[in-house]
Amino acid sequence: MKTEFNFSNLLGTVYSQGNLLFTPDGTCLLSPVGNRVSIFDLVNSKSYTLPFAHRRNVARLALNPRGNLLLSVDEDGRAILTNVPRRIALYHFSFRGEVTALAFAPSGRHFAASIGRIIEVWRTPSTPDVADGDLEFAPFVRHRTYTGHFDNVQSIEWSSDSRFFLTASKDLTARIWSLDPEVGFEPTTIGGHRQAVVGAWFSKDQETIYTVSKDGALLVWKYMLRYDMPDDADEDNDENMQWGITDRHYFMQNNAHVTCAGFHPESKLLVTGFSNGIFSIHELPDFSQIQTLSISQNDIDNVVINKTGEWLAFGAAKLGQLLVWEWQSESYVLKQQGHFDSMNTIAYSPDGQRIITAADDGKIKVWDVNSGFCIVTFTEHISGVTACEFAKRGNVLFTASLDGSIRAWDLMRYRNFRTFTAPSRLSFSSLAVDPSGEVICAGSIDSFDIHIWSVQTGQLLDRLSGHEGPVSSLAFSPDGSTLISGSWDHTVRLWSIFARTQTSEPLQLMSDILCVAIRPDSKQIAVTTLDGQLTFWSVSEATQSSGIDARRDVSGGRKMTDRRTAANVAGTKSFTTVKYSADGTCVLAGGNSKYICLYDVQSGVLVKKFTVSVNLSLDGTQEFLNSNLLTESGPRGLIDETGEYSDREDRRDTTLPGAQKGEGKRMTRPEVRVPDVAFSPTGRAFCAASTEGLLIYSLDTVFQFDPFDLDISITPASTLHVLTQEKDYLKALVMAFRLNTTPLIRRVYEATPPSDIRLVVKDIPTVYLGRLLRFIAMQADESPHLEFNLMWIEAVLSRHGRWLKDNRGGLEAEVRAVEKVVRRIQSELARLADENVYRIEYLLGQPREERNGLEVKVFDFGAVEDGDEGVGVDGVGGSESEVGDGDADGDGEWMGFE
Repeated sequence: MKTEFNFSNLLGTVYSQGNLLFTPDGTCLLSPVGNRVSIFDLVNSKSYTLPFAHRRNVARLALNPRGNLLLSVDEDGRAILTNVPRRIALYHFSFRGEVTALAFAPSGRHFAASIGRIIEVWRTPSTPDVADGDLEFAPFVRHRTYTGHFDNVQSIEWSSDSRFFLTASKDLTARIWSLDPEVGFEPTTIGGHRQAVVGAWFSKDQETIYTVSKDGALLVWKYMLRYDMPDDADEDNDENMQWGITDRHYFMQNNAHVTCAGFHPESKLLVTGFSNGIFSIHELPDFSQIQTLSISQNDIDNVVINKTGEWLAFGAAKLGQLLVWEWQSESYVLKQQGHFDSMNTIAYSPDGQRIITAADDGKIKVWDVNSGFCIVTFTEHISGVTACEFAKRGNVLFTASLDGSIRAWDLMRYRNFRTFTAPSRLSFSSLAVDPSGEVICAGSIDSFDIHIWSVQTGQLLDRLSGHEGPVSSLAFSPDGSTLISGSWDHTVRLWSIFARTQTSEPLQLMSDILCVAIRPDSKQIAVTTLDGQLTFWSVSEATQSSGIDARRDVSGGRKMTDRRTAANVAGTKSFTTVKYSADGTCVLAGGNSKYICLYDVQSGVLVKKFTVSVNLSLDGTQEFLNSNLLTESGPRGLIDETGEYSDREDRRDTTLPGAQKGEGKRMTRPEVRVPDVAFSPTGRAFCAASTEGLLIYSLDTVFQFDPFDLDISITPASTLHVLTQEKDYLKALVMAFRLNTTPLIRRVYEATPPSDIRLVVKDIPTVYLGRLLRFIAMQADESPHLEFNLMWIEAVLSRHGRWLKDNRGGLEAEVRAVEKVVRRIQSELARLADENVYRIEYLLGQPREERNGLEVKVFDFGAVEDGDEGVGVDGVGGSESEVGDGDADGDGEWMGFE
């Protein structure tokens, strides 16, 4: 089994904090998710997460005007410069302070960052594709530093010519700065607001400035004569001119205040978000209201407008909501929300295309693996969901909850069609489904019995007694003959529930059972216990075959309040979940620590150790604590400093003593842990539910480039030369694969003549076959060249079919993608052919007439007017001239000659 799993994607969370960004073309949205950045492709309905990770949660994002350089800054001011198309982190840098605002100049040559109340302007690092320079050795060079504000700067906006920029601050003012010293210009302060200024913007002609404050006041500023100057003053003299208020407008939202605002100069649209979850759209300078809509129950934390002004993106951090609204059609382009509480359990669908997540918030979400979006959310459970499992065919999902119910969900119609309950109120914690889908079993923390229901009737069939402690885990063998249960009474029991006598055979262990898993061949079970042991048992002989002491492997991570070091903390020294791989050779285990361990079953060797998170915003990610952060009152991170805030709303304390969740939660830090893991049915990926979201690790991550596979002669220019001048299509394709730039591969692929496809495929090295199949599948799904793509598929399969069959273990995902595309093309062609058959039958069934000795069919389409589009002879829509002599007399009847 291959074990080189790499981080592939992050699902389960779509927005956490910070600002959102649209790409320059307006088709993709960048969102900070914890200490990572996710990119949502709104046109192709796909999302992916950039592979780098910050040491703390991301606070600010900025993208250069060309869209190829992303600057992301975390809460400590540490920045990562990323090449977005290649998904490569180029440079790490520290601003040495919290960055509250960040923006690139429209020219792309500079960017401004505010560190508290100080603004710094830096030169943008150049890239090799820029004509005016090569890569610098020290990419970050400070241009100028600006001081003058008395409180944190909240936004920075550049003028369209990149000569000036506006800053809005909590000190109730906005200021105008120049990038370089200008003749006759001095930094200007514009005041007049009574609360913190949320945003300030230039109009398109830069003759007007708009400022919005937290209390809902919009001030319009223009460059005019000083109020204390006489009427005959010289208007051309800049000393007699100043920025003055020409108009005032107010947003009437009762007790709500403005939390974010965005302005689009081209369309003059002002979008404001409020603390009550409402946003409004106004057209300036008239301040005419266009729309008002409620999209959340909490604060709207950020709003951004795309380049064309058609799409508005909103982020609400408290509930993890991300929305993209098309205001002209009044419809959602994107509407996603993560789990409010931590995930408890996950499950892969049998086809590997969907992942189910269930959490303490009572919600069950279905995620599409390919697109990364949530398809549907079930909210019928009224308490935390603790277990979920698919029926064998994958159309039915079963979930267990602490609300005392087991629910069955139809994933074809997305509805709850059956609910199972016990005679007494129980909180179910474990679940198992018979492979036939006829019987389900559930265990509870309140009762020591195992309850069995019939799926068809919903009736309780039996209660299995024998355990002397709460049942913590259940699993059915894949052959359906045995039910395995683990309990806190230190025993694992094997039940034959379909036999004449329901016997159980106990397996005695030394500690509480946390999780059990059964191998796909039904011959072995893996058991994790509270003392940190991972043991393997033979089902047929009921004896232990091997064991692993996993305490040293799983332990790691010290919480802020721990008195002991990470190596001595007892709470992290056991696995709480374990799963077998698809081929049964490995097991994957996770627990209340930051590590996921992959073990080889036969040898008991630790094959690989995955670190879930390095985010210092979570507890348990550090091995050693910083003693400087420990004060007499306790750890500095747990001291409530809200009483020192300047805003009254932030100082207000509404918490309830001892409450950990809800409106009255006390100040706690989230802890890193892995409640559940799951292997993909194909064995090419696995997912893990963590504090930060649903992490997907895959063998099929996008290959960037292999430096050992490159030499100095392989460049995009040389590849195009080989393609256009030498006409060596095979060599050009291999060079493009080595560079692995998708636009370049597509250009070589589409430039290959159809007559040469078989020759190219015949001699292509087998090392590139997997990537070629993956690329063909992607092209067949996106490009309109139907026959061309099918010719490539036919050539690859006919020439290398035997090799693909012999190496199918490493190419299952690629072959599956090609098969899916071919099936889709087949169904669409069949549907199109059926429609054409009916249309031809209709045309052939029309009445016949004789004109001038010729038998014709007459189709009455009405009189053809000038400028109307007619129907051409080939049946394709065309202009009136294409009708030809079929309607020579102009009576609107078209004649088909036979």
